[in-house]
Amino acid sequence: MNIFADFQARIGAIVQGLMDSGRLPADLDLARFTVEPPREASHGDLATNVAMVYARDAKPHFSNPRQMASEICFALAADPDVAQAETAGPGFINIRLAPKVFVDVLRASIEAGGEYGRGARTATKMNVEYVSANPTGPMHVGHGRGAVFGDALANLLDFAGADVTREYYINDAGAQVDVLARSAFLRYREALGEHIGAIPEGLYPGDYLKPAGAALAREVGASLLGKPEGEWLETVRTQAIAAMMAMIREDLAALKVEHQVFFSERSLHKRVHGVSDIDRQVADLRARGLVYEGRLPPPKGQLPDDWEDREQTLFRSSEYGDDVDRPLMKSDGAYTYFASDIAYHKSKIDRGFLEMIDVWGADHGGYVKRMTAAVKAISDGKANLDVRLCQLVRLVRDGVEVKMSKRGGTFVTLREVVDEVGADAVRFMMLFRKNDAMLDFDLAKVIEQSKDNPVFYVQYAHARAKSIFRQAASTFAGIDLSGAALAQADLAVLRDEGELELIKMIAQYPRQIEAAAQAREPHRIAFFLHELASAFHSHWNRGKDSPQLRFVNEERGDLSKARLALVFSLTSVIASGLSILGVAAPDEMR
Repeated sequence: MNIFADFQARIGAIVQGLMDSGRLPADLDLARFTVEPPREASHGDLATNVAMVYARDAKPHFSNPRQMASEICFALAADPDVAQAETAGPGFINIRLAPKVFVDVLRASIEAGGEYGRGARTATKMNVEYVSANPTGPMHVGHGRGAVFGDALANLLDFAGADVTREYYINDAGAQVDVLARSAFLRYREALGEHIGAIPEGLYPGDYLKPAGAALAREVGASLLGKPEGEWLETVRTQAIAAMMAMIREDLAALKVEHQVFFSERSLHKRVHGVSDIDRQVADLRARGLVYEGRLPPPKGQLPDDWEDREQTLFRSSEYGDDVDRPLMKSDGAYTYFASDIAYHKSKIDRGFLEMIDVWGADHGGYVKRMTAAVKAISDGKANLDVRLCQLVRLVRDGVEVKMSKRGGTFVTLREVVDEVGADAVRFMMLFRKNDAMLDFDLAKVIEQSKDNPVFYVQYAHARAKSIFRQAASTFAGIDLSGAALAQADLAVLRDEGELELIKMIAQYPRQIEAAAQAREPHRIAFFLHELASAFHSHWNRGKDSPQLRFVNEERGDLSKARLALVFSLTSVIASGLSILGVAAPDEMR
């Protein structure tokens, strides 16, 4: 039950009536206005900007927004679920609901349990691609932020009703995997007893390649020693990529991140009967006049060292919103990463995904325009690509930045952080800040058992609520604490201001899901859970000083049952929200 969507429809019906009577234009878009909680709780339960949105359309029948708002308020006053509707400011409308509305909402939430707030399943197929780290080593904390954000976003969209596929793009083509192979071959020689000395400049120095080298030595023995690179490179590269991807999958699993699809970039380059997927895509764009041979103007400012003024194979991305056209071929005749990415996104479209979300690091921000332009071109404008950028993470301990890791070589690995503080702490804190804002991750703060640690504060609220049920079972022998039984309680007896605040917050949950999914911002769920936990802890603390407010009252079984029903709904919402974030909802915390 979503009271915001419900009243959006009711107010829309009033506006439709004005349209039918000729007092408003007949072609108004009824999705333009919003219904949301007022900025201040004292103003009521709902607020809408409907009169402000249609003020210009309303002339000459309504001289100003307040006049139109007054007419809508008059119509709302006839609704039995409305206690009061009044005009505020230049034409906003504040609505106070009848108490029975929240009784109905609470009962509906109890009956729905963990499904409360879930959106209706739609036919929309969405592809969410996230992490996609190069398979050249362990993931660092920056990768972890993208992994957590992408995974939580996929969970959120799924809960909101979309048909979501979670995908990882394996960047297993190009020069970096050749460097990986050479680095692994060095560790292979080391595993066979050779003293390799210092790792040469340009190779990957981390200890993480030692197991890969040892595994290769066990599999092929010394058979690769003494051979020229051309004879061993492909074998070592294949083995090294497989070893790195196995490690990455383990690291992701430790963070509770899973993907349904792992797509290989190398598959796009593979030629069957002399033609690759990239060849076909470039040829198709060329046939449509979107690929040509030409020269690019030099970049503004200081020229980069690798700048070449030469004729190139270019894609007309500027025709689709990009700043300039983009190269598809390098000077050596190989395809650019952009050409590979065009073919990759075409494969998504061919698989039925017209809604695509890519989660990238902030350092790829300059790549967004060309990729969104390419998707418009290859789909004839039918597909949409939404790129979400994740800013950097700075690890600190006791106020000092943490920078080095022997395993990673030059960075702290994601796995080291997960092993130290736990997946729940990593996930929640990665989501307790908007994805495009810098994040300081305090390794000490996230394991504190205090109200200053958001993940503890929310998880403790769930555990504390569960303890109420254990107390109730001990106090009332044989009590039925199932949702079906508690939904039958007389919920109208819940009149305390703290109880009403919790009920009204629970009523907001479906709207929070809908709004967060539309904005593609899972951090909103983390913020909401923290606010809900804060309200619950505050009400619990009031019961310490006022025994009549406690959830379990031996002398008032009816009131206790109603309060237990409220707690049941509360725990369902917290568990649901934590599940979307990929964080556990513990029954106890020690």
